[in-house]
Amino acid sequence: MFDPAFGSDGETFRVARQMYEGLLTSEPGSTELVPELATDYEVSEDGLEYTFSLQEGVTFHDGTEFNAEAVCFNFDRWHNFEGLAQSPSASYYYQAVFGGFANSDNPGIYEGCEATDELTAVITLSSVTSKFPAALALPSFSMQSPEALQQYDADNLQGNEEDLSYSEYALEHPTGTGPFRFESWDRGNGEVTIVRNEDYWGEPAQLDEIIFRTISDGNTRRQELEAGSIDGYDFVAPADYQRLEDAGFQVLVRDPFNILYLAINHGQVPGSQANPLLQDPRVRQAIAHAVDRETIVNSLLPEGAEVATQFLPPTVDGWADDVTTYDYDPARARQLLTEANAVGTTLRFFYPTDVSRPYLPDPAAMFQVISEDLTEAGFVIQPTALPWNPDYLNVAQAGGTDIHLLGWTGDYNDAYNFIGTFFAEDQNNQASAEWGAFSQPDIFAALAAADSEPDASRRTELYQEANQLIMDFLPGLPISHSPPALVVADTVQGLEPSPLTAEDFSTVSIEG
Repeated sequence: MFDPAFGSDGETFRVARQMYEGLLTSEPGSTELVPELATDYEVSEDGLEYTFSLQEGVTFHDGTEFNAEAVCFNFDRWHNFEGLAQSPSASYYYQAVFGGFANSDNPGIYEGCEATDELTAVITLSSVTSKFPAALALPSFSMQSPEALQQYDADNLQGNEEDLSYSEYALEHPTGTGPFRFESWDRGNGEVTIVRNEDYWGEPAQLDEIIFRTISDGNTRRQELEAGSIDGYDFVAPADYQRLEDAGFQVLVRDPFNILYLAINHGQVPGSQANPLLQDPRVRQAIAHAVDRETIVNSLLPEGAEVATQFLPPTVDGWADDVTTYDYDPARARQLLTEANAVGTTLRFFYPTDVSRPYLPDPAAMFQVISEDLTEAGFVIQPTALPWNPDYLNVAQAGGTDIHLLGWTGDYNDAYNFIGTFFAEDQNNQASAEWGAFSQPDIFAALAAADSEPDASRRTELYQEANQLIMDFLPGLPISHSPPALVVADTVQGLEPSPLTAEDFSTVSIEG
């Protein structure tokens, strides 16, 4: 569906980014925050008031004028979501950034928006967060036509939290300000068509039309490109890089801005079936010392991948160079298991099938290598393979495993978007169920203090301290940061790979 306010997945955002724009965006090929529909912004000294100056002469695809009133309409729309629109499966990113809604027990940190003149919008927060304004680069906070949202009943969600049905707006009438506009969605064939916005306020798109096709299998994607049926595809298998380059295709490698990790279930979710020995830090440390991450990086991941020492990339402010590290040491792993009286511990190891992720190009191969390492150290592995969506994601995120492979590509350049997403305190005074809902008040306090610190340099120090606490506790094992690639034909020009997988196709042309 194409209402980005209800989006949380990369494939929705891949299309939405071409049709919608936000107040801010990321510099092409970078994670640097830059203006888009805003020309600039100012922040009050207390970090609670943001004044955005807006682009002049911008219209939505339906002809509606973009101005400060439209900005406030969008912000107020999100804050006033009701019913199913408040479900985390619907408005995940709004809740992750702003906390809650006007008519809920937790109203969140959004205080209001005022259009002080036609091209000036003032956003007020009730408390400081490091997530704002960086999160405004997400498609979820795109500006949408107030007229179209109302005309097509955009907020009318049906079904239930596990099976949402979206509005006519989201399925047939998405209306932004971007360089492309919606043309059609052939759901039977899995094809979305967008066309150039002839009335675009900025530099017009070079292509007349783009067709996004759904091809779930990586080998089939490669074969379609080789046959000339498509112009490019994403999530290239590292083993295919050389073959494609030798055939004259352009393999465009993104800078790494992700994390692959081995999650460990601490078994603190009520009714959890996780092995209780995983609550022993020596057993978690044994897992960490048992995994040969250097070999993983060198054999299973593309050139440019690196071993992770913590749960965020080195390019994010808050990365710490003095965290506790766990080098590959099978003898040390066996010693720790012996000390914990845990030699022969059975681990239910889950991994996904039928998927390739930017941080995990070949899940089965990754599972095999890690399983062999853990077995050598004295663990007994009980494997379970599940289809990625919804089976695998559901069981992993509900804490239904002992250990499992998962990862994260950063949404924007902010430490909380990584370690806060994983390890911040939830409404039950625990961390995410994925980690067995452990409760560590010192980690929770460190993350909360960093997120609410208005001074940037002090905030960086606080995130570094949080990273040290996390890696001392070792809730799971960070494995790698990997540079994913997309590939295009030699006729495709002007495509800038984005570390956020946030490519802008308006600059693309096809020569010859």
